[in-house]
Amino acid sequence: MILTICISFAVLLLLGVPIAVILGVSTMISLVFFSSTPLHIITQQLFNALDKFVLLAIPFFILAGAIMTRGGIAKKLIAFVNALVGWFPGGLAMAGILACIFFAAISGSSPATVVAIGSIMIPALIKAGYGEKFSLGLITVSGSLGIVIPPSIPMILYCLVMNVSVAELFMAGVMPGLLIGLALMVYTYVIAKKNNWRIETKASLSELIRTTREGIWALALPFIVLGGIYTGVFTPTEAAAVSVVYALMVELFIYKEFGWRDITEICQDAAILSACLLFILSCAMTFIWLLTAEQIPHQLADIIIQHIHSPWMFLLTVNILFLILGCFMDDVSAMLILAPLFLETLNRYGIDLVHFGIVMVLNIQMGMLTPPFGLNLFVASGITKQPIVKIAAGVMPFLLIMLVCLMLVTYIPWISLALPGWIYN
Repeated sequence: MILTICISFAVLLLLGVPIAVILGVSTMISLVFFSSTPLHIITQQLFNALDKFVLLAIPFFILAGAIMTRGGIAKKLIAFVNALVGWFPGGLAMAGILACIFFAAISGSSPATVVAIGSIMIPALIKAGYGEKFSLGLITVSGSLGIVIPPSIPMILYCLVMNVSVAELFMAGVMPGLLIGLALMVYTYVIAKKNNWRIETKASLSELIRTTREGIWALALPFIVLGGIYTGVFTPTEAAAVSVVYALMVELFIYKEFGWRDITEICQDAAILSACLLFILSCAMTFIWLLTAEQIPHQLADIIIQHIHSPWMFLLTVNILFLILGCFMDDVSAMLILAPLFLETLNRYGIDLVHFGIVMVLNIQMGMLTPPFGLNLFVASGITKQPIVKIAAGVMPFLLIMLVCLMLVTYIPWISLALPGWIYN
């Protein structure tokens, strides 16, 4: 059966068949030739995969991100962080990084972060003389923090397939996300000093107070959403619904840069993206059901243990595998397929599932930045009208920073596990 699944998967992938369809067809082929189970079980599994309360968080977070991208929340965040750090060497670029961090903490989406912040910051950086390649690369990479800093849609998907607490994984993503943001800011400061980039903003307490007052509604959202989850006031799904209502009220009645007419189009776009993600998830869960029923994760664990004798080498192998896959396919789909396959192996090596989840999310982040199929590259190209090749060239220097951060998080579990351990204990 394993050989048949691999062959059918590879052939369909080479033919350009969508990954969700590949998973469904591979499951069907396996049942037809190697099992007496009736095919109508596939329909039941597709339904069961989506019959989970936590999945409501996905369309809610997507809708909240779409509302904030269209409205004025992103502008208020940028004005605040520019007043906060704009007077440093490279301050405007640092403001772009911080704006991505704040927006990531309320959107849960990497593409939404690139669109909302990049459409404003990239032209501003280029106009300020920061260099086109640097500006394109910095904001494209910083926008990828949208899936590392909670709330995060890939984290929710990982928790579903690996049976991990969403709140705990959200907590685990905070320190790695801040680590990457700090590394990007340090690199920006060094490059700014080297190139003697001029400082656009003077330090001004009055300006900081003004932008804080104007942006307080936007700045409060991460604390409401994440604080509510961590304190147990509401679940991640309820937090997603709260973020939609809060963002809608702020945009319609406070910032007023968002009209009632925009709601229909935004809901349509959010519904399409949600349907795509949930269809992939349902097919992946059906495929996982087949693998589990056939004891394939246990067989794979036996093979891995025989050839890889340490958790250190196993994690290195997984990182290399996902970095390669990220160049050729969607890393979210790869995670949904491969993470459950590694479950038994992780248990035997004693690797924490929450720590491994953060490693997976960082690999997805890298996959969104690596050509030729990195999603953030296409998003940045769409908002700047620049060719993919130029975007990729700008991203390349930052990939080394991302790789170093990935290795640190992989081999120092404390970075991801300290915060959830401290809160729960």
